[in-house]
Amino acid sequence: MLGLAVLLALAVAYAVQHFWFGRPEAVQVPPAASPTVRAGPEFPATSAQPVEPAQSAGSAGQPGAPEAGGVVVVDIAGKVRTPGIRALPGGSRVADALRAAGGALPETDTSTLNLARVLTDGEQILVGGPAPPPAAGPTSRSPVSLNRATTEQLDALPGVGPTLAQRIVAYREAHGGFRSLDQLRQVSGVGDPIGSM
Repeated sequence: MLGLAVLLALAVAYAVQHFWFGRPEAVQVPPAASPTVRAGPEFPATSAQPVEPAQSAGSAGQPGAPEAGGVVVVDIAGKVRTPGIRALPGGSRVADALRAAGGALPETDTSTLNLARVLTDGEQILVGGPAPPPAAGPTSRSPVSLNRATTEQLDALPGVGPTLAQRIVAYREAHGGFRSLDQLRQVSGVGDPIGSM
């Protein structure tokens, strides 16, 4: 009997200890560390000056605006007071990056920058540089009616010079216009069909 009582007392003590150490406790969450930018030969030491995104610029609370939060790291180069790498709050704009670099130097043209554009992580902002070339893409031309186009409009088509344009207009006037592509091929100097009827 005495042995059972001792065994029961030990079991109760073990259960109380297990319950005591297994209870939930409040844990202090450490503050988030801000990203550090290390100085090196390719990255001069700079002071990251986070800039609060301007609420009036529509960086938060606007439909379609990217959600603010996190950090974007950008390289601000060119004609600014303190060029270098800057860590800015997510949702910051080009204007915020320009302020973080101390602003543009006097007489610097910033008209090529879209100051309201939201920054993306890892991008470079070149201040006072040449305007970026327009994106190359296929140019779309409106169709030209061979039965109504002037000589100048036909001359502007690729592969048609002033002589061929005059021949097309002369054929159209002599035959009452084009009714098929085969008729266009009857014009002296025409290989492939041009434009539309």
